[in-house]
Amino acid sequence: MDISKQAKLTLEKRVKNIEELIAKKGIGSAQLAKARRIQRNVNLAVLAGGVVAIAGFTAWLLHNTDED
Repeated sequence: MDISKQAKLTLEKRVKNIEELIAKKGIGSAQLAKARRIQRNVNLAVLAGGVVAIAGFTAWLLHNTDED
């Protein structure tokens, strides 16, 4: 790997670390953490609802084909 690519990767890593530090301890970090938790919970609820809907649809299809 040449020096310019290595320097670029090092700088990107440092910038990412600084951004993470600001996100954890900066202004609004509590609201950001709360928003992430809410988004995670919403995603899990949507996933669970999708699984239940697919299972219900499958059960309905299997029940309807048995009657024919």
